[in-house]
Amino acid sequence: MRLKNSHIILILVGALLLGGFGSYTGVKLAQANDDGKGQTSITDSVLFGKKGAQSDQLPKDMEKVAQAFALIQDNYIEDIDDKQLTEGAIEGMLATLEDPHSSYLDVEMMDQFNEQIESSFEGIGAEVSMVNGVVTIVAPIKDSPAEKAGMRPNDEVLSVDGESLEGLNLNEAVAKIRGEKGSKVVLEIRRAGAKDPFDLTITRDEIPVETVYNKIETVDGKKTGIIEITNFSEHTYTEFKEQLDTLEDKGIEGLIIDVRGNPGGLLNVIEEILSLFVPKDIPYIQIEDANGNKEPYYSNLDEKKSYPISVLIDEGSASASEILAVAMKELGYDIVGHTSYGKGTVQQAIPLGDGSSLKLTTNKWLSPKGKWINEVGVEPTIDVSQPDYYYTNPISLEKPLQYDQTNEAIGNMQTMLSGLGYDTSRTDGYFNKETEKAVKQFQADNKLDATGKVDENTAGLIEAKVIEHIRNGEDDQQLKKALEEIYK
Repeated sequence: MRLKNSHIILILVGALLLGGFGSYTGVKLAQANDDGKGQTSITDSVLFGKKGAQSDQLPKDMEKVAQAFALIQDNYIEDIDDKQLTEGAIEGMLATLEDPHSSYLDVEMMDQFNEQIESSFEGIGAEVSMVNGVVTIVAPIKDSPAEKAGMRPNDEVLSVDGESLEGLNLNEAVAKIRGEKGSKVVLEIRRAGAKDPFDLTITRDEIPVETVYNKIETVDGKKTGIIEITNFSEHTYTEFKEQLDTLEDKGIEGLIIDVRGNPGGLLNVIEEILSLFVPKDIPYIQIEDANGNKEPYYSNLDEKKSYPISVLIDEGSASASEILAVAMKELGYDIVGHTSYGKGTVQQAIPLGDGSSLKLTTNKWLSPKGKWINEVGVEPTIDVSQPDYYYTNPISLEKPLQYDQTNEAIGNMQTMLSGLGYDTSRTDGYFNKETEKAVKQFQADNKLDATGKVDENTAGLIEAKVIEHIRNGEDDQQLKKALEEIYK
């Protein structure tokens, strides 16, 4: 199903830290006809809500804005161009909304946006949002430099290369973080549970274009398909459908859809994917406009899949991922993991006529049963935590860690070593003889001087091994639980 493009409609939390803004195109949803069998498009009148987007009737107070524009233009002591004043006025209006998801996209940003629709990306590979005035990581992208460096959902970015982000809007902050392949950027990160902020050095690189990955696991003799979706971009539905067809051709008897760390994406893409699973007598989503009018939307699917399905989510699952998760949950499928991010609004990038656009929150999206998950998230039916070392913080060093010391960094290091299979006998932050022995063994195994002291080289390698261990999924308790429960 390919729907006619109109305005850019996003189910995405904030901005992607790629080479530019991200690869997202205009879409429309499909709506059931009266007989529930056909489909039509949401009209612009629904999307624009109660007031309409194209109005020649400007408020009388706009005369004041025009007067201020002219006064500044004619009387300000320094040179200032019309574009600067106009864009400042637009950004000022948006600031009064206090909506982190509404922003102005200038011509340069929109050019990058459009260029990247069909191309690969360069940057650090993470999505950010503005939360209480702080640039906050929603999720790093799978196999991106950000993920490889150990960035996590809810990390707060305080500065870039030593320059504070305080007072900047989201677009200004993103402009400082993004950059060309091969260049390095140092981000100051504040993380819940860490005593002090710390630096992450990330080398920008090409971001994977693929958004769908699959494999088969055998559970009690049953072939179980696992499909991971990293974000919902233009080609995700095609990738997903092809891989699902391949898995079904191989005879899978169950399916797990993994949207952990998936920050969202295009509204029409998640619509198309849900149309493969949600039958036509049940809406897969409801859209609410500024008047509070709610429209349910339906698929053409005759019946559910014959096999059991589970969905994996975590705190990095946002927007379109949550549309998927809550629809499948209300259809009776298990949701495994942790409560998701909690974004229930829809944005449109509306062209302003000169190549720039206004990204504006225009609608709420609701679950099939009418639930709004904004700032609440989707709760799993089976709540599962990952091993403790998944949640450790970088090992902060002022001087080498050694026997008989006690501090938070030692506790983090002990938890990491334990997760890697080295017995420290404790993880409370006291550097005992067993911890020293574990450090020596780690150093010897990795061709470092076996001093038993943790210097920067040892700490860095421990962290790197932990990130590698997490990424290979050997201790993925959430996936293991989903596999255990899917046939019960």
